[in-house]
Amino acid sequence: MARRIVVANQKGGVGKTTTSVNLAASLAVMEKKVLLVDCDPQGNASSGLGFYPSDQRENIYTVLFDPKKIHKAICETDVPFLDLLPGTQDLVGAEIELVDKFGREHYLRELLEEVDAEYDFILIDCPPSLGLLTVNALCAAKELLVPLQCEYYALEGIAQLLMTYELVRKRLNTDLGMLGVVLTMYDSRNRLSWQVKHEVRKAFPQHLFETIIPRNVRLSEAPSFGKPVINYDIKSKGAEAYLQLAQEVAKSTVA
Repeated sequence: MARRIVVANQKGGVGKTTTSVNLAASLAVMEKKVLLVDCDPQGNASSGLGFYPSDQRENIYTVLFDPKKIHKAICETDVPFLDLLPGTQDLVGAEIELVDKFGREHYLRELLEEVDAEYDFILIDCPPSLGLLTVNALCAAKELLVPLQCEYYALEGIAQLLMTYELVRKRLNTDLGMLGVVLTMYDSRNRLSWQVKHEVRKAFPQHLFETIIPRNVRLSEAPSFGKPVINYDIKSKGAEAYLQLAQEVAKSTVA
């Protein structure tokens, strides 16, 4: 049975997709069988692994309402042990289609249950919103991972995400637990980064990962080449950080 982890934060630009892609790839380096699910209509997790919307293939949208066909949509990536369920802009329409469906919050869970036994980890990359796609991801997962950037507004909106998390856990998915918070875009030369780290540690004393993801040029460049940073520059600080985070995640348990 796979550990199903949803990577979520409704605030954009926090390193959510970067974390989804590079954590998935780093777990795969540990020879863990990993499926990355791109639930964001922007499809950045897919393009970050070299799969683009213009490519004609099955994707998460084409199988969301027909779970038995999920294997047709799953793609092997250039990273051994890492598969991808590609995203698509058509997911924008999925939110509208789901509104009138019975059990609308559980379609993604039913889809992923078809392949749950085939993987060690299933990571779900969410859109920067708290709409039905994100709720589906929260209902499909058993662990929540929250990336927070080391910027002035880091904690802005986190209360709303945690409120949604508690609501989903109470009413829709009692198995969902908090895996942790990971700080991203950390700049050790910047006093603000240190202050944000201090505030987040106070706010989440039991749930903050020791690994901190630095602001790193190679990490920023890698997606434009359709590669996770470990395939782009494994000696970079960004690659080292995500490999370290993967070790932490593999050993961690939810609370």
